[in-house]
Amino acid sequence: MNAVPGAGASRRAVLALLFPIMLVNLIGFIVPMLNLGLLSFKEALTGGGIGEKFTLANWVTLVTDDFNRELLLNSVGVSLAITVAALVLSYPIALYIQRAEGLWRSILIVLVISPLLTSAVVRTYGWVVILSDQGGLPSLLNAIGLTAPRMIFNTTGVIVGLTEILMPYMIVSLLAGFGRLDPRLEEAAATLGASPIQSFWRVVFPLTLPGVALGCLLVFVLSVSSFITPKLLGGGRVFLLATEIYDQAIVTLNWPLAATLSILVLVLFGLVLVVYGRAVAALD
Repeated sequence: MNAVPGAGASRRAVLALLFPIMLVNLIGFIVPMLNLGLLSFKEALTGGGIGEKFTLANWVTLVTDDFNRELLLNSVGVSLAITVAALVLSYPIALYIQRAEGLWRSILIVLVISPLLTSAVVRTYGWVVILSDQGGLPSLLNAIGLTAPRMIFNTTGVIVGLTEILMPYMIVSLLAGFGRLDPRLEEAAATLGASPIQSFWRVVFPLTLPGVALGCLLVFVLSVSSFITPKLLGGGRVFLLATEIYDQAIVTLNWPLAATLSILVLVLFGLVLVVYGRAVAALD
């Protein structure tokens, strides 16, 4: 059977077009990840440094150490709390923007995106001022007769700060997934006797689930890998994977263990992507 004329040239053209991005991924991602994996099997020298011997000690420590297991569970729990909080707060905003029209819709989108133009460090320091014991939020609660709990240098501060910082990503993701939402479907539901709440849960929310899944994926991944905000708002008292990787690499100079924890984060990301892929496939 004769080959299709020009098929070989077409494949070569495709490979030529893909070669630059493949080269960038090889140099910028695959090679560093392989080096990181190799480093996780190296011996950590006392006082800092990397030995020449290969060992499984880092992985054994990762599996058997209670602190590392608690670190993983705490990181996943805090990230899930941030994801849920960002979804609950962002969904009404995204739905309102989706239903807005004309110039007003454009203005709202710009307002949502504008916080991303400010460094996360600056926004985190803003939350340090707001959540500190003499800050704006505790002072407001005390002024109205409520006893303000401690909101900084603990998990509460980390969740509040990261939720606000990651909300723009959630809103934009929700808007990207609201494409299947048609106002005429809500009108049809109302015509058939559905209440606004029934219309939302049975018509609107199911149609927006792809956007919900995308937003939750993005916020969860960003919260797990976030370092500056947990470090500043946690005050060194909130132990998460990202902050522990920094401490092992910079403070204790245990690069092999830091590499092992980094591989653990990469595996966690892979599991999250598998869950996301199955969720999206179930929604189609």
